[in-house]
Amino acid sequence: MEVTIMEMKSQTKHLTKKQYLTLGSMLFALFFGAGNLIFPIHLGQAAGGNWIPATFGFIITAILLPLLAILAISMTESDSMYQLARPAGKIFALFFLIATHATLGLLFASPRTAATSFEIGILPFIPKGSEQISLLIYSAIFFGLTYFLSKNPDKMPNYVGKLLNPLLLILLIAVFIAAFLIKGDGSTLAAATHATKAGSNFTYGFLQGYNTMDALAGLGFGVTIVAALKHFGILKAGQRSSDVAKVGALSMGLEALIYLGLIMLGVISLQFTKVYSNGGPAFSAIMTHYTGIIGTGILAAMAIIACLTTSIGLVTSFSQDLGRRFPKIGFGKFLLFTCSCSFLIANFGLDTIIALSTPILMLLYPLAMAMILLGMLHPFIGKQRTVYRTTVGLTLIPAILDAIHALPPFLANMSFFKTIDAFATRYIPMFTISMDFVPFLAAGLIGGILIAKLSGQSFKTDDTAERAIEEREDSANPTSTTANSSEMSATND
Repeated sequence: MEVTIMEMKSQTKHLTKKQYLTLGSMLFALFFGAGNLIFPIHLGQAAGGNWIPATFGFIITAILLPLLAILAISMTESDSMYQLARPAGKIFALFFLIATHATLGLLFASPRTAATSFEIGILPFIPKGSEQISLLIYSAIFFGLTYFLSKNPDKMPNYVGKLLNPLLLILLIAVFIAAFLIKGDGSTLAAATHATKAGSNFTYGFLQGYNTMDALAGLGFGVTIVAALKHFGILKAGQRSSDVAKVGALSMGLEALIYLGLIMLGVISLQFTKVYSNGGPAFSAIMTHYTGIIGTGILAAMAIIACLTTSIGLVTSFSQDLGRRFPKIGFGKFLLFTCSCSFLIANFGLDTIIALSTPILMLLYPLAMAMILLGMLHPFIGKQRTVYRTTVGLTLIPAILDAIHALPPFLANMSFFKTIDAFATRYIPMFTISMDFVPFLAAGLIGGILIAKLSGQSFKTDDTAERAIEEREDSANPTSTTANSSEMSATND
């Protein structure tokens, strides 16, 4: 093994154009799933004439943040979310890893892929009264396929990048051609002169981007992309970061164009249909308007393909990361557990899943943005513990308050939570627009840098010593292991 690695290191590896396209296609397919189909449509309907500023806000949280998340993983050479968050403390890192991946892998995002694709792609074709049993059968098949296609992560580029993703692109292009070229309804965008919901502007679009969960997913998919680059022989960290940027720009640029098209579809749909509570039925109405029963079939195929590819990425990254942290359990068992739990939760239905996910997203997104920013500043601050802990500690305050503010009514109406919410509304800057994390995050970052500098703490970007300290601290934990051995366990079980 050592001879093989030395031989590989002695050669200069470069991705071919074909490999760039394969990885870019894979990354696009991993990100573009359930929420990515329905939330841009809903944003367009809600924003109306304010769709341009709302789109800019949406692009930041749905496109820019996921790309920066992947770069943060690559720049810090982290092999998991745990390692990225580790300088903020062992307890926080474990919480962040489990909470984020649980949200993505088995609690909300992964079950949502099955529930959404069922409502869009299957429900229109089944008789009334058989919804629950049909959802049970469909979700069992859906997660059975997810488990089978996820068993070998090294084949992800072949499964996702080469097979499923091109078909999805063809289906999306067909929709846009029907709306903008054949019908020529793009000209009606100018007729949308008002927002259908109050506050449908930049901030509204920014917060709507949370629902895609892509910034959280990027922290997990970053590990998958880096592993794929290693599989292609890209072993140098600097070259991996450069390749990640190129692959990310290719895939996320394409996704941004599709988001733009979907948002515009939502806007022009105001000319012929009502404003729906979510983008699923709105998309169905759009397809019926432009292509009739053929459009319904196209939409069904598009939803199922998009959701299946995203589900594969979600359960794989979840199982890989926890497989590294708990190698005695391993990737294979975590994968089976994740698919089984996602199957059970999916059967609660889409409305319940969305309602319960919002408070969790309001809690995790500010923390994720703090981790992404700290990772991007790695060349300047390294893994400076004081900076990490003050930034995360202060960001946690508004994150908790925002989560309370977004609780479902049966919890939000409890006197304890109502008191906290009223206090935050009165005294916390930017709380009413859910952007209160911005001043807290900035204060934590600047304050942490000042404290570290004034106390003479090191800002070295060479993390060898820091990792050695972390490994010694984690050595008392029987589940911890070195990055190399845990990676092998996660990928070979």
